[in-house]
Amino acid sequence: MIHIANKTYEIVTDHKNGWNFEVFRDRFSEVLERYDYIVGDWGYNQLRLRGFFKENHPKVTKESSIAFLQDYLNEYCNFGCAYFIIEKVNNKTQTPQAAATSG
Repeated sequence: MIHIANKTYEIVTDHKNGWNFEVFRDRFSEVLERYDYIVGDWGYNQLRLRGFFKENHPKVTKESSIAFLQDYLNEYCNFGCAYFIIEKVNNKTQTPQAAATSG
């Protein structure tokens, strides 16, 4: 579990060891808090973050839906890059132990 900005996330995918908490924490922006998923991809030793909504979210568009993820990875990311996907966890269903900060 990852705890940042009073939100809790869970790692869904860690492709090619793309997850790095320290770099994520440094790059994280409050703008990303509204999304259900955050995808981080690496290119030229830089982490880039992008938010996606669940398919049934009221604000979802084709490009902001998690269903668009594979297209995003194919079209906007470096071929074969390391990346990760984290999903926001509903805070009401957490136990105190699950809210521990990753690091």
